[in-house]
Amino acid sequence: MGMQAAGGASEGGGRRRRRRHQPLSEINVTPFVDVMLVLLIIFMVAAPLLTVGVPLDLPETQAKPMEGSTEPITISVAADGRIYIQETEIAADEVIPKLTAIAENGYDERIFVRGDANADYGTIMRVMGRISAAGYKRLGLVTLEEEK
Repeated sequence: MGMQAAGGASEGGGRRRRRRHQPLSEINVTPFVDVMLVLLIIFMVAAPLLTVGVPLDLPETQAKPMEGSTEPITISVAADGRIYIQETEIAADEVIPKLTAIAENGYDERIFVRGDANADYGTIMRVMGRISAAGYKRLGLVTLEEEK
């Protein structure tokens, strides 16, 4: 009769081991990158639209930028004489009452006056006088940096 060789095919009862499906341990980042690129494009398009306020042609000077950590109140005088607090148009007689109502935090808040380069100098000075009459003492004129 015959002898079987050690390690032959008859070991293990003829069963084969099946590999179990291992869970995939890698993260697919392609959808994440796609979403991030779309958000980047949206923010790049939207960022220029978020600038403050009324479109004015500001004059250029060699003055250094003012430093401060709080957001100032912005009053704009357009070329045609219209007056805005932030982006809201107001009449010249309403400047003092509006600023007095805003002054609940005190009169120590900064106010930036943005005057169009083609605006009447007298109108800008009248607005600054009304700001001073409302009790505010920290005024600043906003200009563009002069190109060399």
